[in-house]
Amino acid sequence: MLILRQVRRVISFLFIGSVLFVLVHGCDRSSEPEQINEDVTSTFPYEVGDPIEKDFAEIKRSGVLRMITSYSSGSYFLHRGIQVGFEYELLRAFARENDLALEVVIPTQDESPYELLNSGRGDIIAANYSITSERREVVDFTRPYNLVDQLIVVSDEVGFQPESIHDLEGIPISVRRNSSYYVRLMELKEEGFPIQINILPEDMDTESVLFQIANGQHAATVADDNIFQASNKYMDGLVMGPLIAEQDTVAWAIRKNSPDFETKLNQFLYKHFRFNEEGVPKRSALLNVLRRKYFEEGTQISNYFSPEYQTEQYGTISPYDNLIKEIADEFGLDWVMLTAIAAQESKFDPKSISWAGAVGIMQVLPRFSDVSEDSLYIPEVNIREGAKILSEHLEHYAYLDSTNQWSFALATYNAGLGHVADARRLSIDRNDNPNEWGSISESLLMLMQRKYYENARYGFCRGIETVKYVNEIMNRYNTYMAILTMAEGRRNYLQGAGTIFGMQSIRKP
Repeated sequence: MLILRQVRRVISFLFIGSVLFVLVHGCDRSSEPEQINEDVTSTFPYEVGDPIEKDFAEIKRSGVLRMITSYSSGSYFLHRGIQVGFEYELLRAFARENDLALEVVIPTQDESPYELLNSGRGDIIAANYSITSERREVVDFTRPYNLVDQLIVVSDEVGFQPESIHDLEGIPISVRRNSSYYVRLMELKEEGFPIQINILPEDMDTESVLFQIANGQHAATVADDNIFQASNKYMDGLVMGPLIAEQDTVAWAIRKNSPDFETKLNQFLYKHFRFNEEGVPKRSALLNVLRRKYFEEGTQISNYFSPEYQTEQYGTISPYDNLIKEIADEFGLDWVMLTAIAAQESKFDPKSISWAGAVGIMQVLPRFSDVSEDSLYIPEVNIREGAKILSEHLEHYAYLDSTNQWSFALATYNAGLGHVADARRLSIDRNDNPNEWGSISESLLMLMQRKYYENARYGFCRGIETVKYVNEIMNRYNTYMAILTMAEGRRNYLQGAGTIFGMQSIRKP
């Protein structure tokens, strides 16, 4: 019922699930690899429109930074309702420094990340991209924040561990055309090495391909060493082959006409990754923690991405899903939205206390509740109180369309009815629509300025916090809907995968 236009777009996320693609494209073991054209040039192989005019000032004015990425254990994923991932956490640190909300955009099967970037539907590609001359034709890159080695990975069904590139003769190496791996393989092929390339669909990330390698769906591929290390924690059947490239620089991709944004990003990255006089990389504490968490250690993450865990936890967003579903049904609310609010408010911590005295999972203020403060630390009581308050706010704005109704209700839940009423009056004074969230969000930001809040009935309002709050919950809701859709398809695939591919052996003991 909520934000139908946005949900329809997000639902298409079904097609980008790593395991789903195995089902669609990987069932025919006898099929011959698609051979590359010997005359392929180094020109960027896809049509990408000119970039829109949108630099850092426009991003700052919107209050939202849109991150284009892939759903994988290294870049971005959902864990117990919380958004995590190496790329996500690093870029979130930048967003917080610049007082921006971070929104995630995951390309669907038919969408190019470069077109999403240049069209303005995203602002930055953060997906472990190596800098290549091909990619530089359509985007600019920030300074690097990582160095990786490219290595061959083969299926143990090949029967041996290749020690050199010559050992790969007759073995097709499966990669995406638009990848740094393809560029490197072409260089080796031109140097005379016996390279046979199998072109994969563009919406398959490296982790998805490794999943197929582990199942024997393809004989070999190329992966960055950090991605291989992370995947090897929960996949059996991967055999490490020779290195084919060392010290590739990994960076974020941005539009070519956003120099101010590039400067801001480079200033941020310089604090976290730079080279000393000897050329040795120096990383910040934050970067070292993220590397250990997602690539070097990360047993929790390897458990999350294991096929067995995914089957057992099908459809699970948070530790309180069943309780939230029951209470949401009681009040006629969307349980996914209620879960998104709980994640935003407390990260599902029933003992959470805010600076303003709000407590529990839904951060209920005791003075606005009919139950005792001690009872508000009980998850069921707290969630029910939060749901009741939200239900009342939704009823208050029942005459609005569903998108504005939820936006206004969320803003009221965060800032209070008085501040939202002040913002609506200010919108009227500005001859703007008091029933549109876009207008109210602008007015909330204006209520941080003395010339506006001194004439407001309820005074100063930290409007930027409320606007970010609404935007982030809406984005989280869309993400949750996408994850649930993908999880359903993944579960259906995994239930039959054991009989098709011997999937049960993929989980490491």
